[in-house]
Amino acid sequence: MNIGFSGNGRMDTAVGDLLAEIDAAVYVIDCLPNMGPADVAAKCVPLVKQLRAARPNTPIVLVEDRRFSNSWITPLKEKFHDDNHAALRAAYEQLKKDGVTKLHYIGGDHLYGDDSEGATDASHASDLGFMRQADIFEPVIRAALKP
Repeated sequence: MNIGFSGNGRMDTAVGDLLAEIDAAVYVIDCLPNMGPADVAAKCVPLVKQLRAARPNTPIVLVEDRRFSNSWITPLKEKFHDDNHAALRAAYEQLKKDGVTKLHYIGGDHLYGDDSEGATDASHASDLGFMRQADIFEPVIRAALKP
């Protein structure tokens, strides 16, 4: 079930309440494109702990935001992604330190590939970009689903 929130996925507690009601095989949390690093730092750990409290055995996959395909020539976009990735990585490390199990991580640097063909407008995935993302997600999700 994909309950995508478009530009509104921001790791809010109310969404955690909804997700916790779903007997999912795996939760994939892919909210960073809609958040800044301060929000990631404030909301990621509580959301994961909320899900873990409700569903102690369900794997959770945290996903960095994809890089804009033109971020290499736009320093502010590059910094935005660098800072978001660092905030999510820090939250992930804190969660692991806190003993949260069945937690997985997908980096965002190559989600659209290493050329400009993975996005339609530098931000949103093209068909090729979605295929490339699926190729990266698939082995992580398979590993998460192993008993």
